[in-house]
Amino acid sequence: MYFWKMSKNNLPTYAIVELLIRLANHNSSIGDYKNHTVYDNGVMVKTSSGTIKFSQSLVLLQFESPELITDKELADTALLFKSAN
Repeated sequence: MYFWKMSKNNLPTYAIVELLIRLANHNSSIGDYKNHTVYDNGVMVKTSSGTIKFSQSLVLLQFESPELITDKELADTALLFKSAN
């Protein structure tokens, strides 16, 4: 596995969308992808119903080897969702 410094321009957006789809199995209120912002230690994702923060390593793992992400990791990540309501 390799890592590179992410920016909004080289981040695989579809990996974020795939993560959101997978997280919907744990929290159906997460919503659809709208936008994202890359920070030094993560990615803040805006959805149609709120926001969620992903670590860079999780996004890259989804991009490179999604089968290595466990159900527990997905469930724990889904708990980070903050509703806009």
